[in-house]
Amino acid sequence: MSDLDLNLLVALDALLSERSVTAAARRLGLSTSAMSRTLSRLRTALRDPILVPAGRGMVATPHALAIAEEVHSLKDAVKTVLSPPSTVDIREVRRDVTIRANEAFVLLFAAVLSAAVATAAPGIRLRFAPRSDKDVQSLRDAVVDLDIGVLPRDSGELRCQTLFEDRYIGVARVGHPIFVREPITALRYAASGHVLFSPYADFAGPVDRALAELNLSRDVRLIVPSFPAVIAVAAASDLIGSVPKSYCKAAPMGEIRTFELPVAVPVFNIVQAWHPRMDADPVHRWLRALIFDTFHSMN
Repeated sequence: MSDLDLNLLVALDALLSERSVTAAARRLGLSTSAMSRTLSRLRTALRDPILVPAGRGMVATPHALAIAEEVHSLKDAVKTVLSPPSTVDIREVRRDVTIRANEAFVLLFAAVLSAAVATAAPGIRLRFAPRSDKDVQSLRDAVVDLDIGVLPRDSGELRCQTLFEDRYIGVARVGHPIFVREPITALRYAASGHVLFSPYADFAGPVDRALAELNLSRDVRLIVPSFPAVIAVAAASDLIGSVPKSYCKAAPMGEIRTFELPVAVPVFNIVQAWHPRMDADPVHRWLRALIFDTFHSMN
C-alpha cells in the first residue's frame, strides 16, 4: 500500500461507477491504456480483481460492490478537503471569535465593532480577552483569533495590518503647576513627579529614551499596571503621566488636561495581527476586513 495515492481513489470511483475501463478513462480524460495500468495497480493494492469480464462488459466483484459507496464518499471528502475554502453566507455563520486587546481598546471600540458585526452577521459573537498575555502560541493554537495593539516583538511569523497611528501625549490634572508657564520645557517636564505604566515594573520607555538623549530623566514616583490607571492617578494627584492619545478618548477627562510632550517620541501603529493558518478562512477574512473598514471610516 506504500505506493497508493489519491489519484487511485478517484480512478477506483470512476471504474466502479462506469464498470468499464474505456468509459472510466473517458470520464477522467485519460487514455484507455493508462486506465488499464491504473486498474492493475488497484488490483495489486486491494488484492482483488475489482472488475472482471462478463460478455461484452465487466462486472464488479463482491468486494468491489461492498466498498463502492464508501469509495465514492471518500472521493468526495478528499475533493472537499483539497479544494479552496468555499464562500459562506456570513449571515448564516454561527461562531465565537476571540480578540485579544487592551482595556482602553475595549472601552473605545468594543461597542462599535459589536454593532457592526451584529448588523452583518448576527450569529457571530465577539469575545474580548485581556492583552496581558501577548504570546504568539495562542494565535498558533487558534485560542485567540486576532491580536489588536502594538505588534509583539516575537511576531515574525504573524500577518498584520495597520488600523491606525497613535502617539504619546502628556496628562496632568487641571490646575497642575506644570501649566503655570508655557510652553512646557523638557527640563520642567523631567523634574516633575511622574506616574507611568509598565507591565514589567521597570522605568524604561520611549519617553525615557527621548529624555536620555537630552541627558534628562524623569522623576518616577509611581508605576501602575495600565494607561487608564495613569490617567486616574494624574487626575487625583500632582503626578503627571504620558499615555497614547487614543486612550484619552476612553477616559473621563473633566479633571484632566492634555499637553504635547516636550521631547520627540516616535509615533507607533496599532495593528490587527493573526496567524497565517487563518489567512484563507472566509469568516476570519470577513472579520478582518470589517475591522479595517470600521477603523478607516472613523478616521
